[in-house]
Amino acid sequence: MKNELLLSELQSDEKGLLHLFLLIEEFVFGRNDTSMQNIEKIIESCQLAIDDIESPLEQVEVLINELFVGQMFIDNPKAFWPVISFQIETGIGYRVLAPTVKAVILQHIIEACYFEADVVFVPDNIMVRISCDDSYAIIFDPVNGESIDWQQLDNRMDDVEGDPSNLELHSMDKSALIIEHLTALKNSLIKELAFDQALKCVDLLIELRPEDPFERRDRGFLLHQLDCFKVAYDDYQYFVEQCPKDPAAQLLKMQLEKITVVDNVLH
Repeated sequence: MKNELLLSELQSDEKGLLHLFLLIEEFVFGRNDTSMQNIEKIIESCQLAIDDIESPLEQVEVLINELFVGQMFIDNPKAFWPVISFQIETGIGYRVLAPTVKAVILQHIIEACYFEADVVFVPDNIMVRISCDDSYAIIFDPVNGESIDWQQLDNRMDDVEGDPSNLELHSMDKSALIIEHLTALKNSLIKELAFDQALKCVDLLIELRPEDPFERRDRGFLLHQLDCFKVAYDDYQYFVEQCPKDPAAQLLKMQLEKITVVDNVLH
């Protein structure tokens, strides 16, 4: 899939997040055989679990229990999420899904069960919110399924700038979720030394945020690892110029100056 075509899809308001995550997976890993069969089976089980329940609140509670206990989606937070947790079918198969991926999958499943759901950011976690009715919602952690009460929500929102009484918990913007997903996937690929695939993530991130010096630094690093130092040099130089006080920029500047001196001697 060409970058331009994928970018137009990512910037479209017509496509759902799960569809876009599948397109990103196809682009990064070079596969187009990702199936929705496992997700459809989970949806059927969830619909069956709540079918005979009348109370919307009880339906939601049973639905969350079915997902995290019946479907074994419960997991523990991790300092590092492996690359397979960003690959949807594989991640579902092993029940290891990175938080952003899992939140988007859960949103899709919940909406297929006829409830409104969105992804929200509650410092410092991405969470899922289900609207039970016009006045009540449940917010829970997509990793372990644990919900938070209003007191916990207030405590977390205290750290957000602004008047707490005027703060609203808005849905995460689609573009913000895509960037969060690409950034986490990039970091996982780098940690597992999959530099060519990480470079694809960085290329997309730079298209989405062309002025971000840290993405340019990361692209420079990846190009350097792939023995494309002449191209990496420009990205390193851009980062140094844009973030002169950053400790990494100061170190890079010294390294680049040494390389320039060596080049002058050689020529």
